[in-house]
Amino acid sequence: MTEHDSSITRRQLGRHLRDAREGVGMTLEGTSALMEWGKSSLQRIEKGQNQKVRIRDLDGLIEIYGIDQDEAAGLRGLATEAAEKSWLHEFGDVIPANFSVYMGLESAAQKLTTYQPDLVPGLLQTEAYARILVRNAFPDESDAEVGGRVVPRMRRQQLINRKIKPVVLTVVLFESVLRRMIGGPDVMAAQLRYLADMSTRPNIKIRILPFSAGMPTGDQLGPFVILEFGTDSRGNPIEPTTVYAEGYIGDIYSEKVGIVQRYTHAFNLVEQASLDEVSSRNLLRAVAREYQRAR
Repeated sequence: MTEHDSSITRRQLGRHLRDAREGVGMTLEGTSALMEWGKSSLQRIEKGQNQKVRIRDLDGLIEIYGIDQDEAAGLRGLATEAAEKSWLHEFGDVIPANFSVYMGLESAAQKLTTYQPDLVPGLLQTEAYARILVRNAFPDESDAEVGGRVVPRMRRQQLINRKIKPVVLTVVLFESVLRRMIGGPDVMAAQLRYLADMSTRPNIKIRILPFSAGMPTGDQLGPFVILEFGTDSRGNPIEPTTVYAEGYIGDIYSEKVGIVQRYTHAFNLVEQASLDEVSSRNLLRAVAREYQRAR
């Protein structure tokens, strides 16, 4: 892959456009004819291979597919961003805050490896736990609006719950995740029991980094996810392994080999310092019992 072929933003733009085309039942040939393009031109856009996608061309596709205004704004932002192998999506930049770049990457991944020091990751949250977080983030919204934000969070969990090729999820949670009160004892007890139950599935591994482990990396480590997309019939990566690191004012996406290796090394350190899977499951159930007794 060339530098331009592997642009995170262009791959995301292409994925959204392909999904929009398929969603309205259009073929590559039919869309290309309407745009007065050759079929290969649209294929390159959908694969993220074009060095630049012109906004006027993008607007033509948006109109053909009937894409709504919010998603259209996100797509234009993706097309505008520079083609780099590392990218900071700052809050309030050209891509609207309500347009999730990460969810597009997550939906295409075959393996997710994540360290979470503060919260249960979205793919493993109970509805009650998720609702409290959304309510705290949007205190002025109605219950219906909050519910509307919770629904897609719950729908994402199909990635790890589906029967056919579920995503492989490997998680290390810092012990503070278990001790941080979200929504009260009942919510926490149910959440921790759910984590323990989910950790018995063959595609899900959950380990706890205890307080007693100290700081295995020697530095503070924020939440991150390493996304892997599998290989093609020749054994080549379908897409480059990508790191997603969350921040309060912006999220970092990178597929630079050195950065991916650094985060992989950090994960290996915290995983090695963590409790094994059985001990982690036992701790989850024990803390859940503590919350139940605290009711």
